[in-house]
Amino acid sequence: MVNDPSVDHLDEIVEQWARERPGLDVSGMEIIGRITRLEKLIRPRLDAVFAQHDLESWEFDVLATLLRNGEPHQLTPGQLLDSMMITSGAMTNRIDRLERRGFVQRTKSPTDGRQVLVELTQTGLQLVDAALVDHAANERAIVDALGPDQRDQLVDLLRRLYLGIADQHSGA
Repeated sequence: MVNDPSVDHLDEIVEQWARERPGLDVSGMEIIGRITRLEKLIRPRLDAVFAQHDLESWEFDVLATLLRNGEPHQLTPGQLLDSMMITSGAMTNRIDRLERRGFVQRTKSPTDGRQVLVELTQTGLQLVDAALVDHAANERAIVDALGPDQRDQLVDLLRRLYLGIADQHSGA
């Protein structure tokens, strides 16, 4: 089993549990364990690309959120917050740090003077656009072990898992 390329460490763990606790359903371990291990393998690869652009992953997330929302690449802090799973204090801190680096600027809303908008600067736009190209290529390389149909199937299954867990969480 150890030399079988289609077997991973989780298969061995499940086999051990089947031997030691034959009536215990550990099928969740097979999935959650692999997701956890994949994250540990993937995160350094993602971070390496961000580091090439002198970015941390959270910086890329904020800048990319502004970029993908289209011209004029601006959102309110609340809109940014809605797209991320962080506290409002953390969002303020992130905006402050990105503003100090010259990647975003705060402006007053032209329609509501009480409202602040966070906008990509030209420097931020150029940086995140370049990082995005490298990030997308990196992620494609990471999932390259799967064919197109397998990737589509995995996307569908992960979406279903996410929505099922999110639904359970919102109903709690």
